[in-house]
Amino acid sequence: MAASPPSTALPAPAPKRRRLRTVVTVIWLAAALLLTAHLVADRGTVPDAGGPPHAPPAVAATASAVPDAPRTAAARLSAANRAAGLPRSEPVRLLIPKIAVDAPFTDLAIGRTGQLDPPPPDDTNLVGWYAKGHSPGETGTAIIAGHVDTTTAPAVFARLGELKKGDRFHVQRADGSRATFAVDHKESFRKDAFPSERVYGDTPDAQVRLITCAGAYDRRARDYTENLVVFARLV
Repeated sequence: MAASPPSTALPAPAPKRRRLRTVVTVIWLAAALLLTAHLVADRGTVPDAGGPPHAPPAVAATASAVPDAPRTAAARLSAANRAAGLPRSEPVRLLIPKIAVDAPFTDLAIGRTGQLDPPPPDDTNLVGWYAKGHSPGETGTAIIAGHVDTTTAPAVFARLGELKKGDRFHVQRADGSRATFAVDHKESFRKDAFPSERVYGDTPDAQVRLITCAGAYDRRARDYTENLVVFARLV
């Protein structure tokens, strides 16, 4: 009787089933890893239903790049106030502490020659303002004039040339307010070449021109040869 052939197990299916389970396991693990990664990534942008909201991403910035809100708001308000100026109100008194000026105002007008009339010559402590122009503190250019001297004594603006950039002076007004101005600069101009537009021209903010005589005294014309102009603005 012939010997039976050796029994052979059918290993193929078993390994095949193991490979299939392995492949399924690998696929499942891969899917699980992908799902986990997706959930982890999503947690950076979508908060858990029961948890607190996630903080926004940090933004790198220097201290100078982030303005201080209260100081910025105050600066903007201050700039707006300077641009808007104060309501119109007649000036009552001019105070310039540095040169000891404490003087009342009088109204000035344009004379027959087309020039601004000066204050009365017999009062050494009186300043005038162009009453048909802007009042000191109001938006625009206000004109204040005073004598440097009279025939008998130094007058209210005798020391006007001592003012320098940054010096402050004040105008007390009829409405009870006080407008404070800071000097920008000063210049002297020959009277026969006076730059009217530059001195009297309108401005977008509240400014003042303090004007008096300067230069040499022309005895024939009985007048000084120059005008000293101090340019200042409301602060």
